[in-house]
Amino acid sequence: MDAVKLRRALARTRLAPVAAFPKRLATVARHDAKVLRVSARWLVGSREHHNYTYDLTKLSRSHLCWFVSVVCDLPVAQVRAYLAEIESDDELRRHVTSATASAARRGLADKQVRYARRVGWYAIVRARKPRHIVETGVDKGLGSCVLAAALLRNAAEGHPGRVSSIDINPEAGYLARTAPWSDVIDLVIGDSVESIEALDRPVDLFLHDSDHSGKYERREFEAVEAKLAPGAMLLTDNVTHTNVLAKHAEGTGRRFLAYRETPANHWYPGDGIGVAW
Repeated sequence: MDAVKLRRALARTRLAPVAAFPKRLATVARHDAKVLRVSARWLVGSREHHNYTYDLTKLSRSHLCWFVSVVCDLPVAQVRAYLAEIESDDELRRHVTSATASAARRGLADKQVRYARRVGWYAIVRARKPRHIVETGVDKGLGSCVLAAALLRNAAEGHPGRVSSIDINPEAGYLARTAPWSDVIDLVIGDSVESIEALDRPVDLFLHDSDHSGKYERREFEAVEAKLAPGAMLLTDNVTHTNVLAKHAEGTGRRFLAYRETPANHWYPGDGIGVAW
């Protein structure tokens, strides 16, 4: 009996799990060894301790383009052009690099500029042309700068807008305090729910990226609902951890779609973008 016939015969016996164990063990070992190599490189080469930055895999970037194409009803070629726009913005890259190097928290930030799913935020802003964005959760301000870069491009095309970036930490947003990006950013220090309730302008695009507990995320969406402009879009950075936005979309008669990113050469499994519109 040749090897193929022997394996097929063995697969029909009670010894099949035992016979398959060495192959299964080797597969798991190869996977774990790769994860350990990537993790070890990150521990030595990175300074980040949370809010990790990384590039997307080529496939994940392609899927992100199609995701934005669907939720914004835009040709995918146009979305690819928007991604190329932010990725080739050398002025923004130089700013992030220099501001990080001189920041008090530079010991906990990497020098490399990596946007990950934030390029999707950029494309959505370029497509939707919002007059007022509200972003909760700022940290260093990388996302705020990406949103601002899109708003500056929109303004150059005759569609001005601003972003209210809210964070409870008074030290947050050091990347977002330099012109021209700061020219379209209103940095608000305070509790996000209270700050949302105090807004005096309609919100065209809302992005939850603050406290990632489901309870707090829900409070933000409930608070912003009365502040939304007609046809506003809701985004969450928490979609891989909760189903809050999906339930909110269903309860308010909106559509919902989620994208999960795949980081390139990083141990972290990635986050995503949830959209309700």
